[in-house]
Amino acid sequence: MAARLSSGNYNPVAKLFHWLIFALLLAQYAVGSIMPHIGRKTVNEGWVSWHFSIGAAILAVIVARFLWRLFNPVAPAIGLAPWEAALSRFTHVALYALVFAMTVLGWMATNARGWDVKLFGVIPFPALVPKGSKLGHQAGDIHNILVYVLLGFIVLHVAGALYHYFIKRDRVLQRMLFTAR
Repeated sequence: MAARLSSGNYNPVAKLFHWLIFALLLAQYAVGSIMPHIGRKTVNEGWVSWHFSIGAAILAVIVARFLWRLFNPVAPAIGLAPWEAALSRFTHVALYALVFAMTVLGWMATNARGWDVKLFGVIPFPALVPKGSKLGHQAGDIHNILVYVLLGFIVLHVAGALYHYFIKRDRVLQRMLFTAR
């Protein structure tokens, strides 16, 4: 495995996946904050429809990103204290798990309302639960809680990058920038 590890920088595909997920999550949080609350009389249109479509795109990209990283590992950053390396690993695993869980839970909640999930509004995803499913409604409740848990891990991730850039003054942040060499 060590022979397959790249140099200390992420390759351009990994960087593209990272920043694409960032942009999609930013858009999703913006849409989620301005869309109407989903209640009994909510219709699947406008911002609600956009929320589902962006969620489907996030799921597709996070799965592709995970597969890319699985087959294209990058060497860990050098010079990290053991606690920094452990916190970094934990945060990255949590981010992958939370983004994946959030999208699947949202998909289940959408299906429980009798709505379809479509990638880019065109490619339909199969229903995970039937309309009216109690499990799907519970998934929606968990989805609504994990929104804040995911946001906390995103803040931790950004804080870690800024810590490395401004306090440690190492090259951890630059590894994910397109200008890094």
